[in-house]
Amino acid sequence: MTNTVLSAVVYTLLVAAHVTPPVAGALAFAVGAVNGFLLNRRWTFRRPGSAWRYTTVQAAGAAATSGLLWLIGGVAAYAAVLPLVTVATFAANRTWTFRGDVQVARSRFTA
Repeated sequence: MTNTVLSAVVYTLLVAAHVTPPVAGALAFAVGAVNGFLLNRRWTFRRPGSAWRYTTVQAAGAAATSGLLWLIGGVAAYAAVLPLVTVATFAANRTWTFRGDVQVARSRFTA
């Protein structure tokens, strides 16, 4: 929820500052993504997770957000796009980024 609110506030401020919706969407998504990684690893999943996997998922989410905003456009479109992308990135993070075997996989590379 905090990522959604934070992203929406950043997006609204950027659009008000005459940043184009796709660029504003990508920047707002990035701010939410940094906040999300910190909260997800400490609170939601309680696992260290993989920063590169999280970045990959968030980059895909940012691309989807910007692409959909490019197709639809406008501040109201962000309200429609954000829930769809949020659900998709949560599912990817739950099943891939913060899955239980991240530590095991990491230890294989350090052995």
